[in-house]
Amino acid sequence: QVQFVESGGGVVQPGGSLRLSCVVNRGTWTMGWYRQAPGNQREWIASITSGGATAYADALKARVTISRDSWKNTAYLQMNNLKPEDTATYYCNGVRGSETVWGQGTQVTVSS
Repeated sequence: QVQFVESGGGVVQPGGSLRLSCVVNRGTWTMGWYRQAPGNQREWIASITSGGATAYADALKARVTISRDSWKNTAYLQMNNLKPEDTATYYCNGVRGSETVWGQGTQVTVSS
């Protein structure tokens, strides 16, 4: 069974940075990062293909960078200048053809 596992979340002060990781146990996927705050819809942040092509949500692209290490089957999301409104559960997913698999999420809390 394919699994995507996120890590790297935590509590950070406003203005701080975090790097989230998402590892997949098998296969080659286009990988994406999303977030969902309580009461809100899940929001797309960024995606990266197996070839390294990236795409970003306009509202966040100035503060986030997606990357991947194919040898480690891992995608990363670097987030800078974090704000309280970035508080959410962050999810990664993998897309391959018609198949989409989600991770379980990692919590990010931005608070002083």
